[in-house]
Amino acid sequence: MTEDGSGDTPRVLIFPPLLFGGTLLAGLILHWLHPIYLIPAIAARIGGTAVFILSAMFAQRAQGALERAATNVRPDRPTTTVVTEGPYRITRNPMYVATLGMYIGVAVFANAAAPLLLLIPMFAVLHWGIVRREERYLESKFGDEYRAYRARVRRWV
Repeated sequence: MTEDGSGDTPRVLIFPPLLFGGTLLAGLILHWLHPIYLIPAIAARIGGTAVFILSAMFAQRAQGALERAATNVRPDRPTTTVVTEGPYRITRNPMYVATLGMYIGVAVFANAAAPLLLLIPMFAVLHWGIVRREERYLESKFGDEYRAYRARVRRWV
């Protein structure tokens, strides 16, 4: 149920920020307990920072496109329109692509292998527990409009 009591949501398995944040935290704790370093520290700091900043900028553009379209960003609230502008022209999931980039940026900055290894199960949950549910919801709500968008734009990149 949404905050307003309606059932007009994709009913995702887990709230996406909790999935990303929880997985990253678990990975950083594992790294702290059993560190496995990837690259020289200075390269990790520079590379991680660059990936994080570029991904955050991409996320900001995606969020701006949702706000301009006057639809909800959160998946526990109803979607009011199919957004096809801005980053949504190149991926159907720019917020998740950007968040994955920010996650990778933090893992590289920390020079930690564990969070990167946890990307595999996290991505499985993201794909089947969130994205596929959102796609079914959007197709049932918007029908041919969403199917046409899905045919034009890749799910990821």
